[in-house]
Amino acid sequence: MNMALTVIQVLLSLALVAIVMLQSGKSAGLSGAISGAADTFLSKNKAKTVDAKLAKATKWVAILWVVLTVVLCVIQ
Repeated sequence: MNMALTVIQVLLSLALVAIVMLQSGKSAGLSGAISGAADTFLSKNKAKTVDAKLAKATKWVAILWVVLTVVLCVIQ
């Protein structure tokens, strides 16, 4: 049981690294801070973009990873 959970945790770790690496950078700098309101107003379908799906996948995989880490700590 412990070995199977450890293998799943390693796979989740690799998936998390891959998802984060696939996301585009948000390094707009000061110009991004100034025009941030215009970007959110003009992008109505932002939830359908690939970056939004990757961000959502990052959150869910990270939550699963943390829960699995806690479970592994409790059973050892």
